[in-house]
Amino acid sequence: MSKGYVYLVGAGPGDPKLITVKGSECIAKADVLVYDRLASRRLLALARPDCELIYVGKSPDRHTLKQDEINQVLVDKGLEGKIVTRLKGGDPFVFGRGGEEAEALLKAGIQFEVVPGITSAISVPAYAGIPVTHRDLTSSFAVITGHEDPTKNETSIHWDHLAQSHGTLVFLMGMENLPLIAQKLVENGKKPTTPVGIIQWGTRPEQRTLVGQLDTISEDVKKEGFTNPSIIIVGEVVSLREKLQWFEKKPLFGQRIVVTRARHQASVLTQEIEALGGEAWEFPAIDIAPPTDKSYLIKAMNNLRQFQWLIFTSVNGVEGFFEELRIQDRDVRDLAGLEVVAIGPATKAALEKRGLRAAYVPEEYRAENIVEGLKGRVSAGQKVLLARAEEARDVLPASLKAMGAEVWDVPVYKTVLGDANREELQRMLRDKEIHKVTFTSSSTVRNFLELLHGDISLLSEVDLYSIGPITSGTARKLGLTIYKEAKEYTIPGLVEALMEG
Repeated sequence: MSKGYVYLVGAGPGDPKLITVKGSECIAKADVLVYDRLASRRLLALARPDCELIYVGKSPDRHTLKQDEINQVLVDKGLEGKIVTRLKGGDPFVFGRGGEEAEALLKAGIQFEVVPGITSAISVPAYAGIPVTHRDLTSSFAVITGHEDPTKNETSIHWDHLAQSHGTLVFLMGMENLPLIAQKLVENGKKPTTPVGIIQWGTRPEQRTLVGQLDTISEDVKKEGFTNPSIIIVGEVVSLREKLQWFEKKPLFGQRIVVTRARHQASVLTQEIEALGGEAWEFPAIDIAPPTDKSYLIKAMNNLRQFQWLIFTSVNGVEGFFEELRIQDRDVRDLAGLEVVAIGPATKAALEKRGLRAAYVPEEYRAENIVEGLKGRVSAGQKVLLARAEEARDVLPASLKAMGAEVWDVPVYKTVLGDANREELQRMLRDKEIHKVTFTSSSTVRNFLELLHGDISLLSEVDLYSIGPITSGTARKLGLTIYKEAKEYTIPGLVEALMEG
């Protein structure tokens, strides 16, 4: 068997979007992914479904595997001919022990490649509003381990040089030794009043920042309960935080928010959340599939000229209808003469992409308002083609029939249970890692509860957000309490509700 190949990849400081493009490509191609605790779990979603995941997380007080054992895992998997991606927090060669792993691979004759990552030494201070260099304050910085090899007979840190330097000092993995670090710097000439910043879980929703000075920082840390993983930054640049902090000022900072939309539609909401400082986790509760029986849809398409009205109640309805139109070797010209109705702006936009203008869009985006707006427009005896979900409510067709219209209620798609990782979802809820959950339809509510096996207690400390009254009503019927409902029943309206909450 040929020997494999190992990528030593820096995952960045915590925010999954700070991984490099090449790093994400290495995850996607891996047969085996070996990862530690500082690499965001969201990056695991980039791996292939058949990829073997091996957790080797370490913390100062607890090691899942010792470094020699991690080295051996990489060698063993490489000798099996596997493509191995070793995913490490920060950068592999900045106190990441990537050099030791590379030496072990070299000794075993296994080819490897190093993919640098964004080190926490510069990125975490940046997320806290602290530049490690500044033209007016310092033109250099040093990165120092705060946790030297305990087997060494003497320190290799030159405290006198560090204390007398005017550069910024960044200590990684040093919280356990913070009192000693502060003491050594002061003893060797650093002013006791030198500004110090402590940043815990930098670039993540849990990010916390504490600013103090050398002679009191150890007590401040105890009082505020700061622990690992944190970085320590010493120098005058820390004083800039008060005016330069930006991440923690974002409206959704600190919020881990679940998106339950279908995977192919989730990105719009996800991007909005993350632009506002939140961390979006996509757990698709639904997926969109063709209707169980397409015969009625095909029959309707063969009789399009008979209809006067075509009503769409969702973007999914538009996509399902036009996909079948394509399959039937038809196009938008077959809809000539039809008055088209869209339930809201997103549905209207989906129609316009296909060259259709909606004759009517209600001011309030739900079925009842479509009916109200069509009174006096739809005449008795006119034929209405209603293209919508297989499991949709009866309000719209019943009301149209009451007007005297002949209604063809045609399913163009159905919602099915999504492919969300229910084990991960349940674990995060149990561990109180999730702050908010968003629902964009009744089906997302029903299927989300199915992902939880109906265990509503998992949501006891989570705020639930709904896109509109129909979705809220479904949630209440199932025993859930909606914390806030969007005033405008759209994704932008839902985002606005999240910010208000």
